[in-house]
Amino acid sequence: MTAELSSLLGHLLRAGGFLLVLNEIRGLVMAGPVLWALVQAGCTLAAVYAAVCSLLGILASVLIPLFGLRKLDKMRLRAISQA
Repeated sequence: MTAELSSLLGHLLRAGGFLLVLNEIRGLVMAGPVLWALVQAGCTLAAVYAAVCSLLGILASVLIPLFGLRKLDKMRLRAISQA
Protein backbone atom coordinates (compact mmCIF):
# COMPACT_ATOMS: atom_id res chain seq x y z
CA MET A 1 0.00 0.00 0.00
CA THR A 2 2.80 2.41 0.88
CA ALA A 3 4.59 1.61 -2.38
CA GLU A 4 1.43 2.41 -4.35
CA LEU A 5 0.97 5.72 -2.55
CA SER A 6 4.63 6.58 -3.06
CA SER A 7 4.37 5.76 -6.75
CA LEU A 8 1.21 7.83 -7.09
CA LEU A 9 2.81 10.75 -5.28
CA GLY A 10 5.88 10.42 -7.50
CA HIS A 11 3.72 10.69 -10.62
CA LEU A 12 1.87 13.66 -9.18
CA LEU A 13 5.19 15.37 -8.38
CA ARG A 14 6.40 14.84 -11.94
CA ALA A 15 3.18 16.36 -13.28
CA GLY A 16 3.56 19.20 -10.77
CA GLY A 17 7.13 19.78 -11.96
CA PHE A 18 5.91 20.08 -15.53
CA LEU A 19 3.22 22.53 -14.48
CA LEU A 20 5.84 24.46 -12.52
CA VAL A 21 7.92 24.88 -15.67
CA LEU A 22 4.84 26.20 -17.45
CA ASN A 23 4.27 28.58 -14.53
CA GLU A 24 7.81 29.93 -14.85
CA ILE A 25 7.33 30.50 -18.57
CA ARG A 26 4.09 32.33 -17.74
CA GLY A 27 6.03 34.48 -15.27
CA LEU A 28 8.54 35.46 -17.94
CA VAL A 29 5.74 36.27 -20.38
CA MET A 30 4.01 38.43 -17.76
CA ALA A 31 7.22 40.32 -16.95
CA GLY A 32 7.62 41.55 -20.54
CA PRO A 33 4.67 43.96 -20.59
CA VAL A 34 5.61 45.27 -17.14
CA LEU A 35 9.09 46.19 -18.34
CA TRP A 36 7.70 47.65 -21.58
CA ALA A 37 5.26 49.82 -19.60
CA LEU A 38 8.14 50.97 -17.41
CA VAL A 39 10.05 52.16 -20.48
CA GLN A 40 6.95 53.82 -21.97
CA ALA A 41 6.26 55.67 -18.70
CA GLY A 42 9.67 57.29 -18.87
CA CYS A 43 11.13 55.45 -15.87
CA THR A 44 9.60 57.84 -13.37
CA LEU A 45 9.83 56.95 -9.70
CA ALA A 46 6.14 55.95 -9.56
CA ALA A 47 6.53 53.75 -12.65
CA VAL A 48 9.63 52.08 -11.19
CA TYR A 49 7.77 51.44 -7.91
CA ALA A 50 4.76 49.95 -9.74
CA ALA A 51 7.01 47.80 -11.92
CA VAL A 52 8.99 46.47 -8.95
CA CYS A 53 5.77 45.62 -7.10
CA SER A 54 4.37 43.85 -10.16
CA LEU A 55 7.58 41.91 -10.75
CA LEU A 56 7.75 40.86 -7.08
CA GLY A 57 4.18 39.58 -7.32
CA ILE A 58 5.05 37.58 -10.43
CA LEU A 59 8.16 36.24 -8.69
CA ALA A 60 6.12 35.14 -5.68
CA SER A 61 3.62 33.35 -7.92
CA VAL A 62 6.53 31.40 -9.43
CA LEU A 63 8.58 30.68 -6.29
CA ILE A 64 5.84 29.67 -3.84
CA PRO A 65 4.79 26.59 -5.89
CA LEU A 66 8.46 25.66 -6.24
CA PHE A 67 8.91 25.53 -2.46
CA GLY A 68 5.68 23.57 -2.11
CA LEU A 69 6.88 21.02 -4.66
CA ARG A 70 10.17 20.57 -2.81
CA LYS A 71 8.34 20.06 0.49
CA LEU A 72 6.10 17.40 -1.06
CA ASP A 73 9.13 15.63 -2.51
CA LYS A 74 10.81 15.58 0.92
CA MET A 75 7.63 14.15 2.45
CA ARG A 76 7.55 11.44 -0.23
CA LEU A 77 11.18 10.50 0.37
CA ARG A 78 10.60 10.40 4.14
CA ALA A 79 7.62 8.08 3.63
CA ILE A 80 9.71 5.78 1.45
CA SER A 81 12.55 5.62 3.99
CA GLN A 82 10.15 4.79 6.85
CA ALA A 83 8.52 1.93 4.95
